[in-house]
Amino acid sequence: MASDATAPMVAACPGCVAAPAAVPVDDLLPADGTVTLSLPRIHCAACISGVERVLEADPVVTSARVNLTQKRVQVATDGAADTEALIRRLAGAGFEAHELDSAVLVSGASDPVGRDLLMRLAVAGFAMMNIMLLSVAVWSGAEDATRDLFHWISAAIALPTIAFSAQPFFRSAWSSLRLGRLNMDVPISLAILLAPALSLYETMQSGPHAYFDAAVSLTFFLLGGRYLDHRTRAAARSAAEELAALEVPRATKIVGGVETVVPVETLAKGDLVLLRPGARCPVDGVVASGASELDRSFLTGEALPLAVAAGQDISAGDINLTGPLTVEVSAAGANTTLRRMADLVAVAERARGRYTSLADRAAQAYAPGVHLLALFAFLGWLWVSDGDVRLALNIAVAVLIITCPCALGLAVPAVMTAATGRLFRRGFLVKDGTALERLALVDTVVFDKTGTLTRGVPEFGDLSAHDAETLSVAAGLSAISSHPAARTLSATLVDRGVAPAPLEGAREVPGYGVEAYWSGMVVRLGRAGWAGCEDATDTVGGAATWLSLGGRVVAFPFADALRDGAAESVAALTALRIDVRLLSGDRPAPVADVAGRLGIGAWEAGLLPQEKADRIAALRASGHAVAMVGDGLNDTVALASADVSLSPASALDAARVASDIIILGNDLGALGDVVRTARAARSRIRENFALATAYNVVAVPVALLGFATPLAAAIAMSTSSVTVSLNALRLR
Repeated sequence: MASDATAPMVAACPGCVAAPAAVPVDDLLPADGTVTLSLPRIHCAACISGVERVLEADPVVTSARVNLTQKRVQVATDGAADTEALIRRLAGAGFEAHELDSAVLVSGASDPVGRDLLMRLAVAGFAMMNIMLLSVAVWSGAEDATRDLFHWISAAIALPTIAFSAQPFFRSAWSSLRLGRLNMDVPISLAILLAPALSLYETMQSGPHAYFDAAVSLTFFLLGGRYLDHRTRAAARSAAEELAALEVPRATKIVGGVETVVPVETLAKGDLVLLRPGARCPVDGVVASGASELDRSFLTGEALPLAVAAGQDISAGDINLTGPLTVEVSAAGANTTLRRMADLVAVAERARGRYTSLADRAAQAYAPGVHLLALFAFLGWLWVSDGDVRLALNIAVAVLIITCPCALGLAVPAVMTAATGRLFRRGFLVKDGTALERLALVDTVVFDKTGTLTRGVPEFGDLSAHDAETLSVAAGLSAISSHPAARTLSATLVDRGVAPAPLEGAREVPGYGVEAYWSGMVVRLGRAGWAGCEDATDTVGGAATWLSLGGRVVAFPFADALRDGAAESVAALTALRIDVRLLSGDRPAPVADVAGRLGIGAWEAGLLPQEKADRIAALRASGHAVAMVGDGLNDTVALASADVSLSPASALDAARVASDIIILGNDLGALGDVVRTARAARSRIRENFALATAYNVVAVPVALLGFATPLAAAIAMSTSSVTVSLNALRLR
């Protein structure tokens, strides 16, 4: 049966529209009776309660807990249920579900780096509060022996705290120095080290000032920022890991006619595997027997199901739609198409991870100047003061503090916080800290078609030209088919009040369509040739479902519905002088149709995942900065290969985690505003760098001449940081 899109499901709740897709399944639950399912189409609290209610209605399910952020549900059972039953139960309620490999997810769930940062943050916070209490006593007028005692107690708390809590900055600075580079952590580490060193020296000399509280506070707040940054990055797990989790963990092996469920990694080349209708293929192989249709949209973006029979190839990740297949294994585990795609994504992620932020590039030029100035101040005052180390060290520390790159360090985060907050209110979640910096440089935007510019839902044209009898028979045939296009036609006719005709002897013929007896005659709904129209030509969008009825052959043409705001986003990007392109794995006819409706002149069809990535790599090699917008498994490599990438919230897990920006709503119309915000953010960052530079031009000479104590330097540094933050808030 012809089809150009996946089938729609009934909306599971009024808070969101459940986007269509074939339902992949597996055979049995793991031995521990738990299973993790991906729920890519859930969007709201009503979905959470709906999914949990549907699953817990199964008597063998002991608990079901949905994580809306990760779009997953963890299901615990008494071990008697199977995954196929759970997924079909959810599908019947309108929730698309895919099984994930729990072992892969658990292996990637531990976060030792996050725990380490959190522990150091807690130690620094506890120490900071205690030292502050001692400092209050000193500020209140404690003198002589009492003041010295409080300083020594503060030193006893601060020195081991800094030695332990500030290690992430010290390690980063040391790693940078070993490579002959300077990053932002080098001057920060120096400030953290010199402040307690000077304070210890002052305490040993019974001096009136010590800065243990400032050193520990600086460590605490810097650790807080580092931990939040880490959690943001950790939330966007590697897309390569997500692809690995999508692999089917088990397969039904056939040995001597006996079916046995075995782990996929135990399969060898030449083994026979049973692939039931609705299941996702766990291996690469060749169809040994059977005929069916495959949904290959995960891998190729091709919305039209592919008819297969004995002797034809099948890949891991393909979804069997209609008939059972026996597949002879040619590759399993690490050698499958899906795993190779995961490897390609991992390579692309590492390549894109080499992008250097504006702040780090500024630090490479700024940090050497800071160190040289502090050294010049120390040596100069040591010479001028005839060897007064205490005076020279105080002035050098004041220079280091007043030039500490806190304002420079805030220049980017403050702007990004304001920009990401603005975009979040517009329905865009920015995951990566440098995403907007990269997006501001983009001059080419590449779109996927199905599920991105279109909703992946077929739209049937005007049906009023067909008589009531034709529509009734079509409603009856489509209601008994599991094919995506038939299900869409059935839902459309039911919505229009068409009553299904009474049929007899209905059966689905894998790869062709549905046939039955009506009023003593054979009626068929499916492919053009099978329905009796051998010379069928492409219709709207190049797709149609055909009905043979009493010697007549009737076409029901359909096209992929455009996503809300798609036309507006293309127009807005074009107005910003951005080259818009369309790359799709779908057939030329529907791709050309969508490109024509949206006014996109440059498009390509029938591309494999690696070919999409190759096109993007070629654009980048020619000097273009490329943004990719896609939602499917077949887009993951391209998303990771682009300079910056965006995905709808309805995208598969692997596509979402490969993306820098998530489009939370169903409307693409604000894409132009995202680019404008990114460009404005880049301008604010440059303004902040200018402000920080102007501050240093004024403040550094004051410190060099000895007119600024370390305390005055700290106040001046704080003032510059506040100025930078206020400038960033203009973006809101």
